[in-house]
Amino acid sequence: MKHLHLMVISAAVLLIASCNLNKEKVNILKQSDFPAPPVAEVLPYTFVNFGQQRIDNYYWLKDKNNPKVIEYLQAENAYTDTVMSATQALQQKIYDEILGRIKEDDESYPSFKDGYFYYSRTEKGKQYPAYCRRKGSMEAAEEIIFDVNRMAEGKPAFIFRGYSISPDNSKAAYFYNETGSYAEFTMKIKDLASGEEVGFSVDGAASVAWANDNRTLFYSLIDQTLRSSRIYRRMLDEAAGELIFEEKDVRFGTYVSGSKTKQYIFITSGSSTTSEERYIAADRPADAFKVFLPRVQDVEYSVYPHRDKFFVRYKDKENLNGMIYEMPLTGYEERSSWKVFVPHDKDVRIEGIDILKDYVSLELRKNGLTEIQVKPVSDGDVKTIAFPEPVYSAGLSGNPEYDAVTLRYSYTSLNRPNTLYEYNIITGETVKLKEQEIPSGFNPGDYVVERLWATAPDGVKVPMAIVYQKGLKKDGSNPALIYSYGSYGISSDVYFSSSMFSLIDRGFVYAIAQIRGGSDLGEQWYEDGKLLHKKNTFTDFIACSEKLINDGYTSPDKLAAMGGSAGGLLMGAVANMRPDLYQTIVAQVPFVDVINTMLDETLPLTTGEYEEWGNPNEEEYYNYILSYSPYDNIRAQDYPNILVTGGINDSQVLFHEPAKYVAKLRSLKTDDNLLLLHMNMDSGHGGATGRYEGIRDTAFEFAFILNRVGINN
Repeated sequence: MKHLHLMVISAAVLLIASCNLNKEKVNILKQSDFPAPPVAEVLPYTFVNFGQQRIDNYYWLKDKNNPKVIEYLQAENAYTDTVMSATQALQQKIYDEILGRIKEDDESYPSFKDGYFYYSRTEKGKQYPAYCRRKGSMEAAEEIIFDVNRMAEGKPAFIFRGYSISPDNSKAAYFYNETGSYAEFTMKIKDLASGEEVGFSVDGAASVAWANDNRTLFYSLIDQTLRSSRIYRRMLDEAAGELIFEEKDVRFGTYVSGSKTKQYIFITSGSSTTSEERYIAADRPADAFKVFLPRVQDVEYSVYPHRDKFFVRYKDKENLNGMIYEMPLTGYEERSSWKVFVPHDKDVRIEGIDILKDYVSLELRKNGLTEIQVKPVSDGDVKTIAFPEPVYSAGLSGNPEYDAVTLRYSYTSLNRPNTLYEYNIITGETVKLKEQEIPSGFNPGDYVVERLWATAPDGVKVPMAIVYQKGLKKDGSNPALIYSYGSYGISSDVYFSSSMFSLIDRGFVYAIAQIRGGSDLGEQWYEDGKLLHKKNTFTDFIACSEKLINDGYTSPDKLAAMGGSAGGLLMGAVANMRPDLYQTIVAQVPFVDVINTMLDETLPLTTGEYEEWGNPNEEEYYNYILSYSPYDNIRAQDYPNILVTGGINDSQVLFHEPAKYVAKLRSLKTDDNLLLLHMNMDSGHGGATGRYEGIRDTAFEFAFILNRVGINN
């Protein structure tokens, strides 16, 4: 579920704004300056685990079918609206700034696959993109495959998750929902010539792959806990699918996929530490799937077919950063047939692989930064695409065409807009294809980007990237925002966010802390921030915050922190541990009720998370999780100003977690700072699904941060 957590962070941080405005000192209102906030009813519920008693006064808030729960959420939203009403002009200003930095009429650079150029485009005033293609040439007639705006008409929330084209280019399987949930989708099939549905509809589909006959589909379905657990085979004219595989281990999810070579269909089963693949020939959809390599605990592998061999990314406890083996198409079961293609390097993590006929391209992470290498399938020199800046992010985009001799990659930094490049492997030439446009203008030279290293309590050096306006004085007078995630091995990469400059141009220092729990410095960095090492994530973030303060970039009365989902857990933990360090905290859809959620196997995603947080049915893990679970560790003390967000249809962090968190905080905190809950009553984990409504969410959050340091214009 790593990518699901990542999705909310990307949506939240990309939508933040920019403008040059003067700071104005104003009287900062406190909670006591407003009407009294809502008070949730106390209905004690007692838990006993391992002889320890816990009392949860707000357990009742988990039932959204209870009218009293909805009344409480509506009362919290009304209170938030009252408190934030004075910032409406600022919210509108930020919203307008964001639009000024977005090219509203835009088009992605086309990608060529199987005779068609595919791209998406957005139009001014429309919430969602349209997905299009042209046959053979970009001068050919445009074919609109999906106009998501038409599909979403009249819907308060709509997510279009993507599509898969049949091998003969005639049909598309696609996924959507009308709830805003990131885990529950309906899959349908569209005939691209007629534009009509073919009568094939599956609720709860999570993945799909086409057989080469263009009539047989393989797809996975979720169960009641939203775990993708079953694989079906079904022909287009059949009324129901045939179950062909079920993943019984509740830690594992299972998915289907095709291969670039169009030779195979794979069933992948995986947990966060272990994986296993099965496959058949895509020309023989009725065959039984064969296990590629039997699963072994703590061994992860992924198969990348070449027409002449298999390339396999392989990771185990001795090779944490991964290595790549070359294996024959037959007889690979004998380990003696394996040939090392890329050896393990304790200092370099293999992040991505793309297979071409004559080359294998690799996305590597070294010292927290990306490097792209191209290695010939047979003998030849390795070519490296290196980047000169001290802080940046680059991503391998590959090429969907197997016979290609070019690959694409994206590049961005905190003060450089996202740019797409194409690299010719034979000539070594790089061509810029598309650069993110900032219509209102942007000059990278107006800003300074630095990489800092904080020292954690155990002596480990933790990297942090910062950006601020030139001329900034390091005298502690500047407001600042520090952001991170720190879970599931997801790195807190730096990238250009034009919207963030609404803070930076108002004098903010913006920092991204690359803490343990992510994979920023390799797979060991992740291992050192999970399970019984989870508290390293929190102390790393605190160390980065202290570094900003001690080096004069900001001070505790001007420092804000932000994180979402598992990053919201981070916010809750540091708020309990070091509330004195922060003036404001924004916790987006925060995973804060950790012990209760991880003890309830009926909740979505719980059992699959045991390898991330630990299984609290075991006493050692129970005690450790309980020692940091933000909800359980709220106590009578002063807290910063806190804005908490949630989504009523959230399937990753159920709505009751932020609701309970706010209720308990209200009952115990001893300060006069603001505590607000902003619950989206239409959507889920990512908040508003339309791009303009998403901007309004961002403007709201940033108006809260600015208001708390006395900036209201």
